[in-house]
Amino acid sequence: MAFASSVRLSSRSRKVAALGAALAATVTLGGAAAGNAAADTAPKRASVTGSATFELPFWPDKDVRSFTFDAHAKPYSRPLAGLPTGLPTDAEGTVKVSHYVAALGRTMTAEGKVDCLVTGPGVASLTAVMTKVSPDGPQDWLGKRLGFSVLDGGKEKAGHKSQDRVGFSWAAVNVLRDGDKGAKQPVSSDVGTCMSSAPYAPVTKGGYTVRHAELPPIPKG
Repeated sequence: MAFASSVRLSSRSRKVAALGAALAATVTLGGAAAGNAAADTAPKRASVTGSATFELPFWPDKDVRSFTFDAHAKPYSRPLAGLPTGLPTDAEGTVKVSHYVAALGRTMTAEGKVDCLVTGPGVASLTAVMTKVSPDGPQDWLGKRLGFSVLDGGKEKAGHKSQDRVGFSWAAVNVLRDGDKGAKQPVSSDVGTCMSSAPYAPVTKGGYTVRHAELPPIPKG
């Protein structure tokens, strides 16, 4: 009788233990699911990263030009006069420009701080205010805002040419047509935040990644 009672108690204990384990598993899985749900609902931020060389389709030469981007959206982080919230396109990060001039045998470089970024699926436009220019580089770039655009053509396949492209706010674009009579050289206008050209220059080596995110709504209050 005592043995039978012991068996019944042992069986009951096993059921209680199994129930406890099941409840613990449920709580753990529930917590993980809640964590994943929180991660899924966390606001996404647009970005453009990567480094690549490119060619100018209208100016074939032996020069080597490259852009390196590390740009990340930081919405409503740059207050403006009359607009204390800033803009949904506010951003941070860096842009690096490198241009090896074959005829001179040297490389000119420049760096800038990103102030604006806007994206669509696979495409981006950003601007940066230039903070450094090498001694033999364009000194008039210092303190000037320049525009860049990127086409992320997808992951490059072995044996296939990259589908990525870049564009920028100088050279073949942003040249004033009116009011520049008498000028001895082309005149460019100022570049506003996030303004650039279509990405027209094909990437020849390297590549870029554009992470798209919708512009977030204006903060309340």
